[in-house]
Amino acid sequence: MTSLVDLLRRVGAEDDRLVHLEHLPARPARTADWPSWADPDLVAGYRRLGVALPWTHQVTAAQAVHEGRHTAVATGTGSGKSMAVWLPVLSAVRAGALAAVGPYAGSIARHTRRPTALYLAPTKALAHDQATALEGLLAASSLTSVRVATCDGDTPDTERDWAREHADVVLTNPDFVHYSVLPSRRRWERVLRGLSVVVVDEAHAYRGVLGAHVALVVRRLLRVARHLGADPAVVCLSATSAEPGVAAARIIGTSTDEVVVVDDDASPAGDRYLALWQPAPADRWGAGIASSGSASSEPSRVGAAPAAAATSPGGPPVPLVDDAPRGDSDDDPWALPADAVAAEEEVLDRAEVDEVERRSALAECAELVADLVPAGARTLAFVRSRRGAEALAESARRHLALVSPALVDTVRAYRGGYLPEERRALEARLRSGEVLAMATTNALELGIDVSGLDAVLLCGWPGSRASMWQQAGRAGRAGADGVAVLVASADPLDSFLVHHPEAVLGEPVEATVFDPSNPHVLAPHLCAAAAELPLTAEDLALFGIEDERGRALLDHLVDTLGLLRRRPTGWYWDVANTVRAQDLTSLRGSTERQVQIVESATGTVLGTVDAGNADTTVHPGAVYVHQGRVLLVETRVDDVAMVTDGAHLPYRTRARSSSSVRFLSEEAVVERGGVRWSTGEVEITGQVDSFVRYRVPDQRQIGVEQLDLDARTFRTVGTWWTLDEAALEAAGVDPGRLGGALHAAEHASIGMLPLLATCDRWDIGGLSTEAHDQTGRPTVVVHDGFPGGAGFARRGFDASVEWVRATLETVRTCPCVAGCPRCVQSPKCGNGNSPLDKAGAIALLTVLAGAAERHPEAEAYAPPTGDL
Repeated sequence: MTSLVDLLRRVGAEDDRLVHLEHLPARPARTADWPSWADPDLVAGYRRLGVALPWTHQVTAAQAVHEGRHTAVATGTGSGKSMAVWLPVLSAVRAGALAAVGPYAGSIARHTRRPTALYLAPTKALAHDQATALEGLLAASSLTSVRVATCDGDTPDTERDWAREHADVVLTNPDFVHYSVLPSRRRWERVLRGLSVVVVDEAHAYRGVLGAHVALVVRRLLRVARHLGADPAVVCLSATSAEPGVAAARIIGTSTDEVVVVDDDASPAGDRYLALWQPAPADRWGAGIASSGSASSEPSRVGAAPAAAATSPGGPPVPLVDDAPRGDSDDDPWALPADAVAAEEEVLDRAEVDEVERRSALAECAELVADLVPAGARTLAFVRSRRGAEALAESARRHLALVSPALVDTVRAYRGGYLPEERRALEARLRSGEVLAMATTNALELGIDVSGLDAVLLCGWPGSRASMWQQAGRAGRAGADGVAVLVASADPLDSFLVHHPEAVLGEPVEATVFDPSNPHVLAPHLCAAAAELPLTAEDLALFGIEDERGRALLDHLVDTLGLLRRRPTGWYWDVANTVRAQDLTSLRGSTERQVQIVESATGTVLGTVDAGNADTTVHPGAVYVHQGRVLLVETRVDDVAMVTDGAHLPYRTRARSSSSVRFLSEEAVVERGGVRWSTGEVEITGQVDSFVRYRVPDQRQIGVEQLDLDARTFRTVGTWWTLDEAALEAAGVDPGRLGGALHAAEHASIGMLPLLATCDRWDIGGLSTEAHDQTGRPTVVVHDGFPGGAGFARRGFDASVEWVRATLETVRTCPCVAGCPRCVQSPKCGNGNSPLDKAGAIALLTVLAGAAERHPEAEAYAPPTGDL
């Protein structure tokens, strides 16, 4: 490891690229004896796999699971959390559970039938990875009587039938439980009747609206299992999470007293290093795979306007949009909250501008890969977008072709959109060492067991400390030494973080925040639950219905929407409905289908892309890169994009789009002096209107072509405020600073809303503009990031006085001078956190707060229940 650290120090000394190097010292392992109830053959299998003794946290957690207690395990990446589940579960299955009586009254062996277990993963890749590891353990233990199956949307019907009839352990995902298991509960009755343990892996991934959906799916699962006579324990596994017991209790629908928390990591750790890195100056090294052209030529995505400036000389102001987390799906079965959806492409498009112009993070990471691979370092490079993963791998291979041609084929990309068999093959090649470096999206962040990695590169800030440590933890697993490098992207937020190590290293990881009682999320799950089993008064507490508001929601489903029927014994799904109850909602927030990418010469399906991203990725004339193959999109009709070989093309393409936000209704308005607060339905419209051709590798633009594609609209609920001329004059913000002041105030408002509405920052988006075409005034909008709304923006309107006061206090008391991530910078800004004016934001927020103080009598507002 010293050689890799020395390599980074030597390379980083050039142009002061290595800003900070943090040493995380090694720690020894703490072990314990195997539990007396553990199956001897299973213990022998673990020993054959090299586990002489378990670590103490594994035994503590396994004991809690064995006793049938809900458990939250929050220890580091590679700390063997899965053993805490499989040791008690497989021991109970081995015993048959028919006549076995454990030494504890609450043992999972108490069941009068053969126990089963459901393992829920956030991605298909992780479920398949766990299945592979579990089958290896069973083989080492010579346990042929334990049957394991993986079920997801790709599983053929015959394999699903086998799982229903025979499997002891079913590895799947919450989507499959929602759409397939619970609606067909009678077909899954054998599994559900014996259910002893439900495993929720990578629980920290379930935050915001997604977390609320998954919590309600788990609660519905528990309800059906209990109805059939089972009483499963829920085990939440998380590598990086604050307050894991609170999050687990919220998923399960119980009190924190009922959850055993195991967070004392006893696994060994080698010496680890975290390097904070800035790219080399562009004038010395060239742009690499990123253009250093003007911002005005940058692309933008739906909901993200170009960061050209807040004002356009000679034209109307350009709105600055911060997109909500509804973008590229980097793995199945759903898109995890994107780290910076609106800014995914920016790392391909511009160099950082501080005191010098710097090349892109992608170009820097590509060269670092080319430095690390010849040194024998097995490396992962995490990138924000699918396109970025392909570009980084391609550039790294070009570098290696010049210095180590034999290593060119050891660098690959890994991302969503590949066919399942292609992903499995790549994972196997990475484990075997045939692939030494892989450029990947967050598809490989969540739990894929790849041991022996030496280095991890983070190409830009991943959006949260939890994600950073999760990704960095891939280096040096199982007690080995490791190096992680955070490479700053063009975003000023990244620059701030690498130059302020205390903001990265001195702060705890974020808590997992979600609200299962949110009526916009809860209502369709109540319908689904009623379709599975009639809802009774005793069920309501499980779903958090304990007050008049919850009862009003049920009445709304019965009286207004006609989805449920009220009977003396409870609430029933109205079978006259033409849709399935489970189809009223999507856990992903989107029901768009996949666009298949088909090779015209052979008819071979090469991969897929989400329909929502197809316009920017596979529009006619687009160059599409798939594992280094360059393809040209000929046509796209409906859900099929036809491609042909494009290896001869000397260019790549980049889509450009425009976007706008339109106010559809004002459901409530409050006037406070010169400030007008409104809430209602908004429509976000984006359209890909052209694409740029640029040469490789110098990135010089060689042409622009117009496109005639349909606009895409996204309706949700927003809250917005405007300032009249008197209020603007009172703020004293010069016209040249107004765009940055509004933008900074918008960021700060988005950051503070989760304090008032139980949501995650990634659940909301916003816009700021000096003169919106409908209001004619300086306007800031904050909106929900989900179709139809999720109640967050409305809650902001209802608590607007408290909201603006808290926002002003946070910005005003932050010790930074020009703005930082604690106040006005955003990790998901679609404009690269530019322009931002902290002082101007304080002036505007002061006017808003002052207006609220002068007009405290502003009318109260109760958010309506709304339609599904």
